[in-house]
Amino acid sequence: MDNIVTLKEANASAVYRPELNLWANRLIMGTHQELNWVKFEPGSKYPLHSHPYEQVSVVVQGRMLLTVGKAVREAGPGDMWHAPSEVPHGGEILGDEAVVFIDVYSPASEGHDGSVTYYE
Repeated sequence: MDNIVTLKEANASAVYRPELNLWANRLIMGTHQELNWVKFEPGSKYPLHSHPYEQVSVVVQGRMLLTVGKAVREAGPGDMWHAPSEVPHGGEILGDEAVVFIDVYSPASEGHDGSVTYYE
């Protein structure tokens, strides 16, 4: 895995996860954090979920109605959020454009080791 990744490379090497209806790519795995690229197609949902690691995310493309804990806001390109450990977060994809965002997990999630809880 390289330490420098372009958005084009992230998109090209993404893997479809049908159980979540999303495209994902773990871009960089560090000792204490991990960088991921995620894409949701128009009309899909970002399932409400929580996990034991913190998540900081930045929207790169598209718009979504985002929920983090009790907060609900529309988010678009350049908008950011923080989901603390065990705080439910998710959203609804808005419009006819896919939503792409970049996630940083800390500590590294170790490959989603079954520690994710889904609420929907």
